[in-house]
Amino acid sequence: MARTTIGIAVAVAVAAASSAYAQQRGVTASEVVFGMHTDLSGPAATYGVSSSNGVKMRFEEANEQGGIEGRKLKVIVEDQAYQVPKAVQACNKLINRDKVFAFVGPLGTPMNNACFKDQFAAGVPNLFPLSAARSMYEPFEKLKFYGAASYVDQIRSGINYFVKNKGVKTVCVMYQDTDFGKEILEGAKEQTEKLGIKIAETTAHKPTDQDFTAPITKLREAKCELIAMGTIVRDSIVPYTTARKAGWNDVIFLGAASSYDSFVGAAPGMDGFFAMGLTEMPYVDSPVPTVKKFVEDYKKRFNVDPNIGAVYGYVAADISVQGLKNAGKNLTTDSFIAGLEKINNYADIFNGPPVTFGPKIRQGANSSFLAEVKGGKWTRVTQPLGF
Repeated sequence: MARTTIGIAVAVAVAAASSAYAQQRGVTASEVVFGMHTDLSGPAATYGVSSSNGVKMRFEEANEQGGIEGRKLKVIVEDQAYQVPKAVQACNKLINRDKVFAFVGPLGTPMNNACFKDQFAAGVPNLFPLSAARSMYEPFEKLKFYGAASYVDQIRSGINYFVKNKGVKTVCVMYQDTDFGKEILEGAKEQTEKLGIKIAETTAHKPTDQDFTAPITKLREAKCELIAMGTIVRDSIVPYTTARKAGWNDVIFLGAASSYDSFVGAAPGMDGFFAMGLTEMPYVDSPVPTVKKFVEDYKKRFNVDPNIGAVYGYVAADISVQGLKNAGKNLTTDSFIAGLEKINNYADIFNGPPVTFGPKIRQGANSSFLAEVKGGKWTRVTQPLGF
């Protein structure tokens, strides 16, 4: 009789626990399921593939240590090819079919913006996207978390540096005609107005454009001294090399962190290109021991060298892990949000800025530094800059 009573009690407890987990999407007694929509096949695939690898790597490390509170971490990655319609489809699948706990490291400004309404209606947090648009943390939404300087912060800092320290007077802007590119344009407008100068010329292009002869000619005719670039990888490389091949060598090209990528640095003819950086570049000969170890471990897992996207993905997953640890055993969306809000002066392994969140703080840091391509590799030029 006593055994029967104990058995019933255990069954009731298990049923109650199962019911509680069933009410919390993406969480069971043994697993937490995250989702990631990113570019695995389009113009930003160099970021999407490596950042999804970075997320997987950090989650696998956590799982090898037994998981978080006994739960293993899983991420379901969906390819949106850097296209808004495909991103919406991917988000709908992750939200409605996979019922993920949260999105981690989703890529692209317009893609994230397109998913927010349905995502937040379903109670799915958006964690550390590969987009530095202000819409990743503004207006305030308790489910939005972003950990670094915005594109506006970055480009303003860079323009301020070149105008005040290098005597630049004629600023122009080349940008993708997307939500992302318009952030760069807006930042350039804000800073030039603050400095009392005007933007001399602008050009806009599609993310898939490959011929930049006409826009480079237009900007050259405007006698630009500095071109603020609202570009990513390919659309940073092609305009820069086009200008240099045409003999236009006295103009400064300045990208945001979206251009601060090892593929950009290693591309032929990119020496002299500037961009704003957020962390150390993951080079195998990095003088930073933790970065060097990361590069070695990443290559062992994926048989390829990491780029900066891998760093962003790894950091996104690592901060998520900290939030899970802070949330404790009773994992819900609310306890997880509270866990993230407890993060104070978090330091990653890549010399990134310290990250702090709070009940009303959703942008964890806002500093960036200027870097230049030298000898096919990125080199820091300044300490963190402000404006």
